[in-house]
Amino acid sequence: RGRALSSRGGRCASSLLLRAIAPYSMWNVYASSVSALAGRSVLMAHLRPVSSSRIAMSGASAPTQSYEKLKALLREVDALSEIQGILGYDEQVFMPPGAAASRAKQKGALAKILHDKSTGTEMREAIEGVRGREEDFDDVRVRANIRDAVDAFDKEARKSSELAQKEAQLESEANQAWAAARKASDFSLFAGKLTEIFELKKEVAAVTRPALKSEPYDGALDAFERGMRAERLDEIFEELRAGLVPLLEAINAKKASDPSVDAPHPSLAFGDQWDTEAQAALSRDVAAKMGYSFDNGRLDVSTHPFTGGAGPQDVRMTTRYSANWAEGFGATIHECGHALYEQGRDVGEEGLGLPASRALSMGVHESQSLLWERMVLQSKPFWEFAAPLFHARFPFTAEATAADFFRTYNRVSPGCIRVEADEVTYPLHVILRYDIERALFRGEMEVAEVPAYWVRRMKEDLGVHVPDDARGCLQDIHWSFGAVGYFPSYTLGAIMAVQIYNAAKADLGAGALEAQIARGEFGTLREWLREKVHAVGSVHASPDALLTSIAGEPVSPKPFLDYLRAKYSELYRLEE
Repeated sequence: RGRALSSRGGRCASSLLLRAIAPYSMWNVYASSVSALAGRSVLMAHLRPVSSSRIAMSGASAPTQSYEKLKALLREVDALSEIQGILGYDEQVFMPPGAAASRAKQKGALAKILHDKSTGTEMREAIEGVRGREEDFDDVRVRANIRDAVDAFDKEARKSSELAQKEAQLESEANQAWAAARKASDFSLFAGKLTEIFELKKEVAAVTRPALKSEPYDGALDAFERGMRAERLDEIFEELRAGLVPLLEAINAKKASDPSVDAPHPSLAFGDQWDTEAQAALSRDVAAKMGYSFDNGRLDVSTHPFTGGAGPQDVRMTTRYSANWAEGFGATIHECGHALYEQGRDVGEEGLGLPASRALSMGVHESQSLLWERMVLQSKPFWEFAAPLFHARFPFTAEATAADFFRTYNRVSPGCIRVEADEVTYPLHVILRYDIERALFRGEMEVAEVPAYWVRRMKEDLGVHVPDDARGCLQDIHWSFGAVGYFPSYTLGAIMAVQIYNAAKADLGAGALEAQIARGEFGTLREWLREKVHAVGSVHASPDALLTSIAGEPVSPKPFLDYLRAKYSELYRLEE
């Protein structure tokens, strides 16, 4: 294929639960969502004080005392979770393979301490002391801290230790079955455990989120996208699919009639001429230009790019370099989007280590990495800045213009593999997985039917033939890992990225912003994002509320479709 970028919405951060494989975006955030209060604190930034509390924090009222106690306990949990983050990063990047057994014991011991701290008597007493008392405080961050701490505690407390143990054991068994099935390219080796996974996830969703029992899948979805419901997601994805399939058909028809329309510039072809040390130096330079602080972070190499670390003072990211120059460079920009979010976290009294500063949803975090990757990196102005940097590091690219880089990087090339998909085809990969999850949850499909359904939909939607299970329904680790309901976050993040970037253009001036990007000046955009997105954390109750505050509308696929149609109609000369 002409391009194999590994992040069209699906790069990764290291998992707190499974470090050996992490080909997905922001797995630390995933671990945070499923571990409730034990998860790592993420998505924090410089929140300005909103107002003083109606009840002075130095007072001696019962709600105030309980809230102060709750904050102290939450910060203890967060500090332990940061240790968990460092252990995970070390395991992915530095740890010698012979230390795996020792690390497993360390993680197990730490997980027990975290669970005890998160659900013990002290935490319960503090939670009960603030339950229903949000309105006693004026500061919206305090209210959000109480709201989310109570909600997370209740969900964790509803799950029995036996159910939690069953869940952990089954996920371990299912992951091993998936690995063996993928290696053999034989779905039948995984089908039994996958059936058990979906049955268990139905039970967990019903137990932890009893208010959502009428649509069981809502409980799974809510673990990653708070407030999102399957009925609404059906509408969003139906509109997306209806718009993307004809656009892709038009692009494919143009490519068939005129192969030169997206032929990569010869000097940009992949190969050994792309020195990895030069790639690393270039990636580091651009990350610094974007505003990533190397005083509070690292850029390392790992098998799968991810963002991790231990809070705003220690935000680490990785990439990888190969003969595919676009992969490593794109991975760095993508992960830097996650990392900038992390480095902007609130370290104030109502922020650091507290729920109000955590990820509002997986999609919101993904919107930040995708905004930098798609709206910036994959734009024409960016290559006015970046092409000369490539010329300096790689003299053999001197004949390639900024327009050549732009066209080469934005080629549409349908394929079997989700993590290699371009921005036009990527949502169709996600919608397929969502449709299967929903049907399995509702009993409208049997697990044994998944492979055939997968092959048929890939042909219908992308015009792609799936040759085997390994490159089809066994390519993703998510289901074996229990991450049912996770896939929609990738495309919701892409949708939100366009809406947020459109708002930035409206506020900052589209022409002025594009001129800044063309000069490699990213500070204005970065600080705008910090104020509008990073600083808000989880103060809002849902992504819809956050998007409304920024863009004047809730999550909507229309701006995303408008963006893709306009961009790729021009690139592929579809009007000619």
